[in-house]
Amino acid sequence: MVIGSGIFTVIGVAIGGNPAKLADWKDSPIIDLILHHGAVAGRPGAGPALAVSLVLVAVVCAFTGLCYAELASMIPIAGSAYTYAYAILGELIAWIIGWDLILEYAFGNMSVSVGFAAHIVDLLDWLGIHLDPKWLSPAFLPAGLQDLAGNDIYKPGWHWGFDIPAFLVVMLLTVILVRGVRESARTNNIMVLIKIAAILIFVFFGMSFIHPANYHPFSPNGFPGILAGGSIIFFTYIGFDTVSTASEECRNPQRDVPIGIIATLIVCTILYISVAVVLTGLVPWQSVANDGAPLVNALKRISLTPGGHRLHWVRLGVLLGAITGMISSIMVGQYGQARIWFAMSRDRMLPDAFSRLHPRFRTPAFATWFAGVLVAIPAGLFDVGSLAEMTNIGTLFAFVLVSAGVIVLRYKDPARHRGFRVPLGPVIPILSILFCILLMAGLPAITWVRFFVWLAIGLCVYVLYSRKRSEFYES
Repeated sequence: MVIGSGIFTVIGVAIGGNPAKLADWKDSPIIDLILHHGAVAGRPGAGPALAVSLVLVAVVCAFTGLCYAELASMIPIAGSAYTYAYAILGELIAWIIGWDLILEYAFGNMSVSVGFAAHIVDLLDWLGIHLDPKWLSPAFLPAGLQDLAGNDIYKPGWHWGFDIPAFLVVMLLTVILVRGVRESARTNNIMVLIKIAAILIFVFFGMSFIHPANYHPFSPNGFPGILAGGSIIFFTYIGFDTVSTASEECRNPQRDVPIGIIATLIVCTILYISVAVVLTGLVPWQSVANDGAPLVNALKRISLTPGGHRLHWVRLGVLLGAITGMISSIMVGQYGQARIWFAMSRDRMLPDAFSRLHPRFRTPAFATWFAGVLVAIPAGLFDVGSLAEMTNIGTLFAFVLVSAGVIVLRYKDPARHRGFRVPLGPVIPILSILFCILLMAGLPAITWVRFFVWLAIGLCVYVLYSRKRSEFYES
């Protein structure tokens, strides 16, 4: 089972949104809906209706997971979407997916690293250690930084500082990965159990302090808020596609694969909805906007109220569980990102340095260090919301390509063996594409601009460099 560490950090961004100036949102694809519903300017928060957003995202993931399973079952080797695309869809599509996966892994780990740093700050606070926030928060804070009383520590925008814990955790894990230490399946399962335990502790103890008045209004920003919330909370489901890659190991893949995918998504969705319901019942939804550690900070607020003192130790348990899970997620993400660089270099689409192995540890050291620096520096500069937006748009775009690939291959190569076939012909792949695009539409226009700039850079690299090095190139 895949339980995303983003539930401990990105959920606050999805619930609270980003109340920016209207000018920052004017080119959004859903601005008309926002203005029609009278929503706040900026990326609207889902509020308590995030529970609905989570159901929407689970449906999208179910459709996409089935498409991913068919693509994965067409080749007899394990790998990422890049590997499948290169073997089946061709070099150009593989390049686009690989370049996109680099974006997904990098920004995903930046987001988790910023959340990790926020939880470290909260742990220090629990221990009574108070350091200068200048070195414990990102340099860019679009909503500023406030204390529990709502007083501004920093105004919105840039400030002089750097998120040192976010930087250090990435670099330390990079050193470990260069030396060849990686998680085993047993270790990963333990980490998942720890994350589930932290979620259950929060839900079990927090539900006693729910104030029903906090649920009104349930959907403060209407459908635009639900859509934007789903576009951000999608981050917590990233990794579900690994379930779909096991089709070759199933005795009856046509039956077992959809059951595995849907069962995993149902369990994750129930856990995530429980967290969203308890969190928005504990504190007003506006108070968790752009909070990198919304669960533990909500527990802190309640622990300071009459009768809430017992949540002091509950907060520590959730803190430790979240921190442990985030370390695991960052390590897996950095490992995966370095292997994408490695695989693309091995296919001669990137310089040979990225596929060069360390003489002693036999790991792709240059690719691992490059991935570490690529993640660590931005993690010290930017807020979790901006980073999560880029993660989600990259992932959703990759899923669009995967789903489209299933449709193309049904017509292009219908006789090819498929260990698993998506039911209902092209209906589910088409629904997957449409729903992914719908979630992408919930992201701010500036995120789309950044994404297209990233793709344009990638295509320039491909045309000017990678294509000429390819084994398929004809001069």
